[in-house]
Amino acid sequence: MDSSSEATAPTVVKRNAIEATPESFKEFGQVIEVSPDGEEFGPNDAQLELSRGIPRFYIMHIETRPLTFHSITHHANVTQCLGSVGGHDWYLGVAKGSIVDPDKTVPQADQKVVQSKCGHYYVPPHPDDVRVFRITGHKFVKLNIGTWHAGPLFKPEAMDFYNLELSNTNVVDHTKYYYDKDRVVFVIDD
Repeated sequence: MDSSSEATAPTVVKRNAIEATPESFKEFGQVIEVSPDGEEFGPNDAQLELSRGIPRFYIMHIETRPLTFHSITHHANVTQCLGSVGGHDWYLGVAKGSIVDPDKTVPQADQKVVQSKCGHYYVPPHPDDVRVFRITGHKFVKLNIGTWHAGPLFKPEAMDFYNLELSNTNVVDHTKYYYDKDRVVFVIDD
């Protein structure tokens, strides 16, 4: 390999998957587990923000999502819930939300404030801040507003997922940051 191709080779960032539990995932949202029928609403239920549009609950079929990613997404106006149909294992890369008010935010020296095509401002998540979670069994995750996420990712050829967001989330509230601009690719080591 010559030096010019070495200069363009991406940096591979390996992440071990952490089991998603209510405690391990709390910086990013909630893990919702099975509860008894008839139990009243409480703090273990998904604390949703769906007031800025029409909620959309659907099953999405996804094919070929290997345990690698080079971009990450957030939604500035809605919480999002994801869970596998059938309780199969899957993975999600996440970083804490970084939506900012440009008039009140002074970025650190190595940060920049970017305006999303959706209108809001954010600081791109640093690769060191990205975590990967394994979601196993009959549970789902609720992502806080603004939580960066990559996935669902999985080992089988295809999987189906429950998804709760707004009817137009992917049209008007979908901000994506591409790490390949920085020549970074994440690989999940599991």
